[in-house]
Amino acid sequence: MQTQNMYELAEHLKQLREEKKNAEQRLKEINAEIEQADYQLSMLMAETETQNFTRAGTMFALTTKTRVSAMAGRKDELYAALKENGYGDLVYETVNANSLSAFVKEQISENQDHVPDWLNGLVHVYEQTAVSVRKSTK
Repeated sequence: MQTQNMYELAEHLKQLREEKKNAEQRLKEINAEIEQADYQLSMLMAETETQNFTRAGTMFALTTKTRVSAMAGRKDELYAALKENGYGDLVYETVNANSLSAFVKEQISENQDHVPDWLNGLVHVYEQTAVSVRKSTK
């Protein structure tokens, strides 16, 4: 009885993960379609010098946003310049969560299964149990 329930839950989990994968793929496709339609509409509105219009109770307005990113390979220079000119509060240092997990796990194994003193109280370590699902080789 419990084995049957376990098999049913396993099949349900497998099905949900497949649905999620399909939904994520469909979302990527929809986002690409949105980007294309937005581009085409904005180009047509610009060509016809139409700033905005209303259709079926929805207003469409042509807007321009300025986007900025660091030049390739110059992020450190940008951060230094921001700090030097009094805009350091815009700069955030980050650590990738997976890299931090791997590093702390390594430190724990090298420290007799304990978090090193210098990290104690700075990181929260916990175990997460989940079911791994993959195709069987049989």
